[in-house]
Amino acid sequence: MTHPSRRFGHWLTDLFARGFLGAMKAFPYHTRLNITGWVASNVLAPLTGNRARIRENLDLVMPELTLAEREAIVRQAPDNMGRSLMEMYSAKEALPRFFDAPIQGPGLDALLEAKENGTGAVIVTGHFGNYLALRGAMLGRGLPIGGLYKPMANPYFNAHYVAAMEDYGKPVFARGRRGMSNMVKHLRGGGLLGIILDQRINEAPVLSFMGKPARTALSAADLALKYGVPLVPAYGVRQPDDSFIIETEAPIPHTTSEEMTQMLNDSLEAQVRSHPGQWMWTHNRWRDAGNDTSEDRARGH
Repeated sequence: MTHPSRRFGHWLTDLFARGFLGAMKAFPYHTRLNITGWVASNVLAPLTGNRARIRENLDLVMPELTLAEREAIVRQAPDNMGRSLMEMYSAKEALPRFFDAPIQGPGLDALLEAKENGTGAVIVTGHFGNYLALRGAMLGRGLPIGGLYKPMANPYFNAHYVAAMEDYGKPVFARGRRGMSNMVKHLRGGGLLGIILDQRINEAPVLSFMGKPARTALSAADLALKYGVPLVPAYGVRQPDDSFIIETEAPIPHTTSEEMTQMLNDSLEAQVRSHPGQWMWTHNRWRDAGNDTSEDRARGH
C-alpha cells in the first residue's frame, strides 16, 4: 500500500495540476497554449533540471550545433511539451482542428486498406510534435487508433490523464499483462494500434538512434510480424500557428524485428533532425547503451 505521506503528496500535486489546467481553460485556446508552453520552458524546465538534460543529449548526438542553435532547442522542446499537454486537456477545441489536419504520405492508403480488409495495423510514432494530433486526424477519417500507455505513478493524476487520452480515440491499454492481452485482441480483431517507441527500455536490444547506441524495444515489429499486419511510421508535425500536418510513411518491409526497428529509429531520427525543437529531449534516451555522457563521467563511470 502507498504510504499516507506519499498518497497526500500525490493528492496535493494533482490538486495543483487540476487547478492550473482548469484555470487555463478560462483563456482562449491559443492563449492557453502560449501560456503553458512558456511556463513549461521558462519555469518548469529550469526547476526540474530538464534544460541541463536537453543540453547533455544535444551535445552527445548533435555536437555540430552552434550555441545559438542548441539554446533555441533548449527553449523549444519544453515549450512543445507544454503545448502538447494543454492540447490533451483541450479536446473540445483541439479535436476539430486535428480532424482537419492534412495527412500526407503513402501510409494513409496502407491504413485505409488495412481497415477495409479487417487486418489491423501497427502505427509507430515518437514523443515528437504531438502524437495526439495524429490520433485525432485519423479519428476524423474514421480510423480510431488504440493506444498503449504507461500508467502514471500518481493515481489521482492518472485517472484524468487516461480520460483525456480517450478523447482522442479508444481503446487505450495500460502496460501490463492485462493491458497487453487486450491490446493483442484489439489488433487481431482488425483494430489499429498506436505505439510510441522512443523511450529507453531496460534490457532491450541496443540499436542506433541519432548515430549513438540506444536501447530500443522490438515490440512493435514483433507484433507486426506475428500477426502479419502493416507497420507504419507516422507523425503529427506542429506548424508555427499550432496547426498540424500528419506525415505518414510507407509500411516498413517485413524482415526481422531488429532490422524493422532500426528502420523505425531511422524514420524518427529524420523527423527529429528536421524539427529538433519538437522532440522530447528530456528523455534519458542513450543511457546504459555504451555512451559515455557527462553525467556518467561525473559519477566516475
